[in-house]
Amino acid sequence: MIEIIKAIFLGIVEGITEWLPISSTGHLILVDEFLKLKGSPAFISMFNVVIQLGAIMAVVVIYFNKLNPFDKNKTDKEKRNTWRLWTKVVIASLPAAVIGLKFDDWFEDHFYNFVSVALMLIIYGFAFIFIEKWAEEKTPTVTSLNKMSYSFAFGIGMFQLLSLMPGTSRSGVTILGAIILGASRYVAAEFTFFLGIPVMFGASGWKILKFIKAGDALSTQEFFVLLVASLTAFFVSIFVIKFLMDYIKKHDFTIFGKYRIVLGTILLIYAAIKFIF
Repeated sequence: MIEIIKAIFLGIVEGITEWLPISSTGHLILVDEFLKLKGSPAFISMFNVVIQLGAIMAVVVIYFNKLNPFDKNKTDKEKRNTWRLWTKVVIASLPAAVIGLKFDDWFEDHFYNFVSVALMLIIYGFAFIFIEKWAEEKTPTVTSLNKMSYSFAFGIGMFQLLSLMPGTSRSGVTILGAIILGASRYVAAEFTFFLGIPVMFGASGWKILKFIKAGDALSTQEFFVLLVASLTAFFVSIFVIKFLMDYIKKHDFTIFGKYRIVLGTILLIYAAIKFIF
């Protein structure tokens, strides 16, 4: 029962932090320090990735009509635009598919720690504040997904590679990248959600495959822990995604940058205390 409660809490953390540009990895590391989930290292590694499936399914559900090219209620033009959207998502996913999978484990092995994550939280926190001030004087050139070119989408995909470094936030760097390239905040956030579909399904499938190849098998308890956490992340994500899309209609991302700086500083202080004592 205790493990199920932990799973629910971790699902809440994932559901909130996956979509807000504040680094789900940073929060999961912090939570794991005080709330240890039972399981083998291989299971924990898989859990931290596969739990994202629950979060990404919220995007599929919320935007199902927009993402469905087979909707009979759509005109031929709308269907073509939907296929073009999927093409842009696939193109933007190529850098992660080609480069990301190759180096993901290396980055996780070398930088999945308090100090690295804290520094990335702080660095990108300042980046959000700086870029938002810079963007105030700019007029977005891409104000709808239909106006986004394929090369523009590929550029966002290149920015997504920065999220290989734990603590950067996948949604954070893709939103920043899209804004730098000329997208409105709304388009940047929405495309980031859609880009997460192939990325998260791919990353989860890869982790599950590695888990199986290593000869590991889920115990009954581990299966239910993963299921509960994923379902919790799904329901929480639905509320968080809707909140964020309403929020950015009237606000910018500066508040998230400030939050990242505060959290990163807390992590650095905590790491220093652990080192000293």
